Amino acid sequence: MRLLVTGGAGFIGSHYVRTVLGGGYPAFAGASVTVLDRLTYAGNRANLAEVEGRFAFVHGDVCDAGLLAEVVPGHDVVVHFAAESHVDRSIGGAAADFVRTNVLGTQTLMEACLAAGVRRVVQVSTDEVYGSVEHGSWDESAPLAPRSPYSASKAGADLIARAYAVTHGLPVSITRCGNNYGPYQYPEKIIPLFVTNLIEGRPVPLYGDGGNVRDWIHVADHCRGIQLVAELGEPGEVYHIAGTAELTNLELTTRLLGLLGAPAELVERVPDRKGHDRRYSLDDSRLRALGYAPEVPFDEGLAATVRWYQDHPFWWKPLPARGR
Repeated sequence: MRLLVTGGAGFIGSHYVRTVLGGGYPAFAGASVTVLDRLTYAGNRANLAEVEGRFAFVHGDVCDAGLLAEVVPGHDVVVHFAAESHVDRSIGGAAADFVRTNVLGTQTLMEACLAAGVRRVVQVSTDEVYGSVEHGSWDESAPLAPRSPYSASKAGADLIARAYAVTHGLPVSITRCGNNYGPYQYPEKIIPLFVTNLIEGRPVPLYGDGGNVRDWIHVADHCRGIQLVAELGEPGEVYHIAGTAELTNLELTTRLLGLLGAPAELVERVPDRKGHDRRYSLDDSRLRALGYAPEVPFDEGLAATVRWYQDHPFWWKPLPARGR
């Protein structure tokens, strides 16, 4: 079986690749893996160092139709992680990059998969496509109401993927997940940014009143859910992968201060982000019916993640523009 992973040098994609090649998914045991990645600032070959030499690597762009016409044929399964994913960057003037990569890139990839007769495609998405939910949790039938250029571009990508399933019969399923954390996450997202800043004694920027609520999931649990959809998901359907802890950003910050023994004085209140969604929450009953359940308790996973950044300064210190 041949597997193509787009964005496979990024945080989540690289975890998925390492797990496949480490035998973590029995159904894909012995799979031949190709990683396609543009190696933007958040894509890093070092994320794949422990499995280097065991996969084929293609340095390229999912928007390059000619390249995809060469790379995609012969692959049985495609898992599409490649995306611009940082909300702040999408607000701060880079919205066109998000639309290009996330919407056009997804359409270009779906077309290539259709032409090549790929047997299974998974489009990896986000809970942010729904906007903000005050009470309860979204199920997969909730209307899309994105509130940032990033989430709008991911919603567009999801609709493109679904259109290829409905119109052309492409066997593509969509996953939507909450906030991920774990090793190898680029230090622009809140957990690695705050951890690395606190390690260095730098202040951490907490938006607004810190009351925004996020649903946290370890990257290993997220990838486990993606794999289950790759194996059992129905074409054209959406599957939620919910986390194990709903916390306000202030609660999360307090836990990080405690784990690192850092003083509360390092928390710097900053003006809230434009259009900042207040709360995300997913109902993942559909995926649980297929046998999914998260395995990493949040407190244990968070403590292990903090230790990883403490033990791996050689990985994160050289990274450019760490979002400070």
